[in-house]
Order: sequence, then C-alpha cells, then structure tokens
Amino acid sequence: MSATSDAVSMPLPQARRARPASALFTLARRRALLTSRTPRQIAVPLVGPALLALILAPALQKATGGLHSHIDYTSFVGVGAIGLVIPLSCVFAGLSVLVDRHSGAQRELLAAPIPRAYLVLGNMVVALVLAALQAIVVVGLSALRGGVFHITIVGVAWFMAAALLFTVFMYALAETVASRVTKEEDYIGATPVLAILPFFFAGALFPIGAMPGVLAAIAKAMPLTHALALLRYGFIDPAGKGLHDIWGMSNVTLEAWLSLAVVALFAAALTVIAIRVFSRSAVK
Repeated sequence: MSATSDAVSMPLPQARRARPASALFTLARRRALLTSRTPRQIAVPLVGPALLALILAPALQKATGGLHSHIDYTSFVGVGAIGLVIPLSCVFAGLSVLVDRHSGAQRELLAAPIPRAYLVLGNMVVALVLAALQAIVVVGLSALRGGVFHITIVGVAWFMAAALLFTVFMYALAETVASRVTKEEDYIGATPVLAILPFFFAGALFPIGAMPGVLAAIAKAMPLTHALALLRYGFIDPAGKGLHDIWGMSNVTLEAWLSLAVVALFAAALTVIAIRVFSRSAVK
C-alpha cells in the first residue's frame, strides 16, 4: 500500500465567512437594543441644549439685542446647542461601551470571528443615528421658540455633512477615552473636558471674533468651531459670516470646503486612533 502526500483541501467553516455588512449590522443592532433599554442615554443629553434653545437664547437676545444684525440670535444659539448635544450624546455612548466591557458581552464578542474594528464601527453607527435624532429635536425646539431658519437643499447637504463628520469625530474620541480608562468614575470625570469646555470656546453662544486674539486662534484649531460654522452656513447664515471669522477669505464656498476638510480630517484621524486603541486594550 502506498501513501499519497496530496493535501486535501477542506472548506472553511461557514461561521468564519461572515459577511462584513451583515456582521456590522448585527453589532449595530445589538448596540441599538441596549441603548433603547436605557432611555436616560437618549433624554439626558437633550436637557442642557433644550434649555439653551428654549430659555437661554431668547433671554440673551432680549438682554443684548442680539449679537448679529443679519442672524436671529435665537436661531444662532439654537444651532450652537447642537455643539453641546452631539458631544454629550457621544460621551454617554462611550460610557455604555465602558460598562459593556466590565459587565456586558464584550469579551464574548472579542472571541467572535469578526474584526475588532467592527465593534467600534457598529457602536458608531448607533451613535450617529442617536445624535442625528437629538440634533433634529434641538433645531425643532429652536424653531418652535421663534428661531428663523433658511433651509435649502444645498444648505441641508452642508448641515448633514458637518453634523455627520463631527459626530464621527466625537464618538471616536469618546471610544478612545473609554478604551484608555478602567473606571467609570474616571471617564465621567473627563466629560467636562470632552463635551462641555469646547462648547464655550467654539462660537456656540457668540462669534469667535468677540474673543481675545489668543482664544480666537485656539478656537480656529478646534473641529467644533468649523462644524458650527458649517451648520450655521447651512441653515441660518448663507452669507458665511462664521466661516469668514475663521478663514478671512472672500469665497464662502471655498471656506466651507476648507472647514469641512478640517472636520473630516479630525474624524478620520480619531476613528483610526479609536480602533487602534480599542484593539490594543482588548488584549490586556
């Protein structure tokens, strides 16, 4: 009897041939179900921005007479409140990931035959949807309170692009911090720096031109400043006054593209960092 050395090719198990889109959808669906069981994650980030849109903006407009001659101040702050609701929403989403690591099913998911990046991207999809719904609520409340919006198809495109990219950046930042810390208390302690402090420097309540030169220069380097200028350009500031404050150019369309590129660069860089940091923390 002679032996043969021919190798027999065996088909790989079907479980290890999961389609990328299917795996990503499954992970996003899981995160969405977990989020729906904690309504405070949806409602709490809306409280502060809603108060800004409903109470603070009209009060400041009455007290100061408005800071712009061509923009309704209630609308100005109403859009600016999105610069608070998106970071808070993403920070809460990052906190749920930290809880999932300690007491959820993250360990089992890490053993599944899927790339670890999908865990980050699946959570990000849910964060995008949730932040979008909350941003719509804030704009709606501002409109009900008397805000004036000039909505066009092109304006909606600019608004959506800026909101999408900024949400990607903020969630990636939240995911990165959640992967670096080990305790929920440490993560919560970082919330003011991540979500609240930039809000006051990025032109959410007043134009960045009203700040001292050093602070204005810092604001121009922040992605939130560019995102808010684009959001206002899309809905309430077709003349691009906020974009002019950043770039000082005469072509508003070019300024808009430059600001969008800045936000996109931050979003892409932080997404890569978030995936890398998560992958490294998963093996510890």
